[in-house]
Amino acid sequence: MSTMYTHSRTAEKIFRRARRLREQMQANEEPRLAVPAIWDSGKEDKSTPCEVIVTNQRLMGYYSVNFPRKRIFLEDMQLNKISSVTLREKTFEPIFRELLVCEGPRKIYIRAPRRYIEALYAALRSNSEQHVTTSKETVVGEPAQHEQATAPHTPSYGRQDVRRTFERSPLAITLLYVGGLFLEVSGFVLWGATHSLQVGLPLFIAGLVAVLAAIFVRRQRN
Repeated sequence: MSTMYTHSRTAEKIFRRARRLREQMQANEEPRLAVPAIWDSGKEDKSTPCEVIVTNQRLMGYYSVNFPRKRIFLEDMQLNKISSVTLREKTFEPIFRELLVCEGPRKIYIRAPRRYIEALYAALRSNSEQHVTTSKETVVGEPAQHEQATAPHTPSYGRQDVRRTFERSPLAITLLYVGGLFLEVSGFVLWGATHSLQVGLPLFIAGLVAVLAAIFVRRQRN
């Protein structure tokens, strides 16, 4: 009873925090954890900052906004279809950690600070195990010939250290791009202030080269 009460209180807090989330719930579904993170399903060129929510049935990326127009972002993955969950620690990203969640060939990348990723990893593991236990109970007493078809799937969980040179990391590319823009603007301002091409042009050219290099490296990574 205490566990059920705790889950109910947690669910209500999440419903108050994530507007219109209650409308997206399936039958007998309730949220167990919600953290701010970056959701990347590979469907678009950019990642999506959102609430990543673990329920007793699904893993969800979700947000709902009213401005400048009313819209909802929702992508999900059923817990009973998840095949593996890997917590990836990248040496070139000191702040963020990454969770790789697989459903067969489908992959979801979730990035967030370490404490949020650790909480997501633990919540996914806990709720997946509960889901498998519940599923096992529902198949007790079924004919033996159906046992293989109805047996619940247990996903694998693990941790991985990802090592890559800093020069090709997303953080390095971002710093190179932003730094290049700053140099371009600085060169243009100095050029206008001093009316001297020799003062402003070198900075402008250096910034332009840095921006082009960042774009080139990013395209190579993709």
